[in-house]
Amino acid sequence: MTGGILSHPLAALAVLAALSLTGCSRSSSAETASARRMGLKPCRLDGVAAQTLCGTLEVFEDRAAAKGRKIPLRVVVVPALASQPKEDPLFFLAGGPGQAASRTRILPALDRIRRQRDIVFVDQRGTGDSHPLDCDALNPSRTSLAERFEDREDADVIPQCRKGWDADERLYTTSIAMDDLDDVRAALGYRQVNLWGISYGTRAALVYMRQHPDRVRTAILDGVAPMGQYLPLYAARDGQRALDLLLDACAKDGVCAKAYPDLRARTEGLLAKLEAAPAKVHLAHPRTGVPEDFTLTRRVFLSELFSLLYSPDVASLVPLMLDRAAKDDWTPFVALSLGLTDEVARTTSRGMFLAVVCAEDAPFFTEEDAEREAKGTWFGPRMALDIKRACAKWPQANVPPSFREPVKSDIPTLLLSGELDPVTPPPWGEEAKRTLTHSLHVVVPGLGHNTVGADCARTLMADVLTRGSVEGLTPDCGAGLKRPPFFTSFAGPVP
Repeated sequence: MTGGILSHPLAALAVLAALSLTGCSRSSSAETASARRMGLKPCRLDGVAAQTLCGTLEVFEDRAAAKGRKIPLRVVVVPALASQPKEDPLFFLAGGPGQAASRTRILPALDRIRRQRDIVFVDQRGTGDSHPLDCDALNPSRTSLAERFEDREDADVIPQCRKGWDADERLYTTSIAMDDLDDVRAALGYRQVNLWGISYGTRAALVYMRQHPDRVRTAILDGVAPMGQYLPLYAARDGQRALDLLLDACAKDGVCAKAYPDLRARTEGLLAKLEAAPAKVHLAHPRTGVPEDFTLTRRVFLSELFSLLYSPDVASLVPLMLDRAAKDDWTPFVALSLGLTDEVARTTSRGMFLAVVCAEDAPFFTEEDAEREAKGTWFGPRMALDIKRACAKWPQANVPPSFREPVKSDIPTLLLSGELDPVTPPPWGEEAKRTLTHSLHVVVPGLGHNTVGADCARTLMADVLTRGSVEGLTPDCGAGLKRPPFFTSFAGPVP
């Protein structure tokens, strides 16, 4: 998911009468009243040229008690371009868990949909500007390489972070957040919405479909995380699959194999060396140019390597990085890792990630499960075991008894999977499909975590919204797509 274990990063707006932001206007007194109630005002999103409308909706932190602390939910609406837009908007559900929907730069991929429909972004409680559970101690530093690559666990800093939050961390789960989302829908005056979830956002969409089925016209799930997937229990297995596909592709590619001979064996040697003793690294910081010293453990190296597999474009540099690292040149590794850190830190609340997984995932698997699922992988059980240890210091939350049961629905649902995805590979899409009776699962070749980068995937998304059905849609997508060529030098692939 862009931004977390699953994320590594949006209806006709019925409330915008008398506002003309993109050359169109609305004309209903009821719509004007709704806009005033939400307090929507013209605004600008970072990296988005289109003018948007922003506001907040306050909800009780403790929805069941309906009293006590209230928290603001940030709501952002990008109006449709049509003068008479469709009545059902597209709601975007971000990944993570912990990614802020309003801070993702996904809007350009939705141009085709925005012609007829408004796009709505809601920062889920605990993220972005919706009472975020942010804590610097949970995010690695981007200024010091020693701090950036420090081998530490979330469990070490959770008590410190909790002291800084004015929040009951037990109340930031998916089920509660999806009732928040329905409040936003009602406040904006929509009868039905279309959902688009990416990564963890697919879990959120499934929960909303179960809790508010009459409010969903269609759903698009990209990088599917069904209810049977426990984070990060299967990450080592799924990540190893993606890494094996990469190493096999390099070995079968004449140019890559010549540039990086015996890469798998040399990578195994590198990992054995790091296991025996962490690497002592001295190099110039890629941003400041100032020489720094830091220690790199096997665990931290593998964690960064896992993140590099999310995007095939980034992964095309992995053979070069592994080759250089095996020669004790850590410059490519550091440069790639820092680039990913910037995006994650900008969009993700790590505390909200823990609020979700400590309630919805960690209680459902054991340390023995983690050892079993990671057996035979390079990544090992450490990711899952770290979460278990962190959640031992997290306040115990409750989820509905049926939370982990598969979501059964006949809502028209498009399931999209990237062939090379390291965290939500195609088998998870197949699992979700079994109980979604009106669904289509499409696997896009050559892509990793999330498929919106493929034009055929964007066409399918637009088509399912236009039709309100998956009937008649072709499962073929990206027949000509393949993994990007591997870099054999810093200048790029050999022509």
